[in-house]
Amino acid sequence: MDTFKEMVISYLFLFVAFIIDLGDAQNICAETRCGGHGPSIRFPFRLNTQADHCGYSGFNLSCTDKNDTVLELPVSVKLFVKEINYKSQVIQLYDPQHCFPRPQLQRLNLSNSSPFRFKVNSSDYLSDYALFNCSPRSENKHQYLIYCLSGSTYRVYPATEINASIISCTKMYNLYQIPVALIAVDYDKFVQLSWSTPDCKRCEVKGKKCEKSNSSPSGTQCIPTHTKGVILGSFLILLSIFTLYRFYTYDKVEKEHQAKIEKFLEDYRNFRPTRYSYADVKRITNQFTEKLGEGAYGTVFKGKLSNEIYVAVKILKTSMGNGEEFINEVRTMAKIHHVNVVRLVGFCADGFRRAVVCEFLPNDSLDKFISSTTAKNLIHNWDKLQDIAFGVAKGIEYLHQGCDQRILHFDIKPHNVLLDQNFNPKISDFGLAKLCSKDQSAVSMTTARGTMGYIAPEVFSRNFGNVSAKADVYSFGILLLEIVGGKKNVDIAIENTNQVYFPEWIYNLLEQKEDIRIFVEDDGDAKIAKKLAIVGLWCIQWHPMDRPSIKNVVQMLEGEGDKLTMPPNPFASTGPIKTRENMATKRLNNELEVIPESE
Repeated sequence: MDTFKEMVISYLFLFVAFIIDLGDAQNICAETRCGGHGPSIRFPFRLNTQADHCGYSGFNLSCTDKNDTVLELPVSVKLFVKEINYKSQVIQLYDPQHCFPRPQLQRLNLSNSSPFRFKVNSSDYLSDYALFNCSPRSENKHQYLIYCLSGSTYRVYPATEINASIISCTKMYNLYQIPVALIAVDYDKFVQLSWSTPDCKRCEVKGKKCEKSNSSPSGTQCIPTHTKGVILGSFLILLSIFTLYRFYTYDKVEKEHQAKIEKFLEDYRNFRPTRYSYADVKRITNQFTEKLGEGAYGTVFKGKLSNEIYVAVKILKTSMGNGEEFINEVRTMAKIHHVNVVRLVGFCADGFRRAVVCEFLPNDSLDKFISSTTAKNLIHNWDKLQDIAFGVAKGIEYLHQGCDQRILHFDIKPHNVLLDQNFNPKISDFGLAKLCSKDQSAVSMTTARGTMGYIAPEVFSRNFGNVSAKADVYSFGILLLEIVGGKKNVDIAIENTNQVYFPEWIYNLLEQKEDIRIFVEDDGDAKIAKKLAIVGLWCIQWHPMDRPSIKNVVQMLEGEGDKLTMPPNPFASTGPIKTRENMATKRLNNELEVIPESE
């Protein structure tokens, strides 16, 4: 009954919110701004918090923590918005790092998949470039130097063709169809993009709003800026009917969800994790006084059992639908008993309140140490870092081979590696895991899952191969490279690695037999760092078939680093700089068929 009352109150709040929104002169797609300042946001643009129909495909904007307006272009390239001119249909952008040719922008390709095109003046034009890393001692005749990418020990130059002055230089990456002015002298200036579709100029001239229209040949229509009262009245009637319907159906749906969870818990009673009531959870966590962290699926609190045993209690968000994430995590963890995997202590399934109770690990997560300047004082040496990497690999090997069913984690990252009192690692957070039989070489997925930066390419696009256990191997490879780079102080990372894609930078160091000891101070430690880097680079090969299995990864970490061979370069270009025609063909062949984001 309490649950029903809470739902009534929530729907009343929703009812009042809609009345306020519709009582205004604007509808739910009202013009808005980030933080009340910055460029105005209206159709064809939409803020990511607005409904999909408020904007046009490819025109999504978002706000940063500092209320800067961000446009995300194809292939996850993000630029800040300075101004939007709706009458001329031109958007003015700038790179937040004030370095337009930086490595993250090498993926920018305003092809037919993007509604935007570079807008250049009569004295400018578009061109393809390749960027080269050159020694400051080498003589070159380049006209331009990319100052924001260069350092004290290297210089970065652009080139449209190979010539004698860059033969001794190392190619970094390509930039396609970029305004010459941005490379020549003004890579810190604003970038202007224009769009032709949708065409809302006629609406802007008339002072009317532009919106989608399936019946119009142009795909848009102009409407008055004020909402008629009849629309408000009709909507309130429909909302009232919908609210009453939800009140009558909520208890039935909620009971079905609870019955589903109860059946699942009954099926897994033999694993005998302790079942707690919500009152028990509040007592264990001392009314949720000590918060350990918060994620997409819930908030974690520190708790203590009556026998002085500390636990971590994750309270799942009530908006997690029908309990799938709860069932997934408990079902997976109930099967696991390994020294390098977090142990399930119990659970709570008290009505719509759900929680997972796990063992508490006092030294937090691995990312706190590899990204901190105090890491050297807490994890004392590279031998311990190597032990941590080996322990994580053993934990993944157990998930893939040690259980009755293969467990694919799909979210291996430093944040999900917890450390006990002796800094022994334990893999945690199985909310995204999938179970499959051991003889199943590939798993079916209808949506990408995981954390950006750690997700294997095939999870996004089947062009790279089928999704399998090799997806966890890729994520583990990124984790290894972060261990290598994170051991050095932050100032080194800022000075060097932010200028070049970090894994590629490490590969170039190893391939050119340069000193990997920029991360360490001792020769013995340098051998460990080099071994971890080589294993990590093997793990992040783009195609799954080129990556080792986790069993082979464990063997590589156990063996001597001197016996490891360098992997193929996953960042290598397909050859020397091509003509524009050939590069256009190459870009067309590299377009990815992205899997849908729905299940």
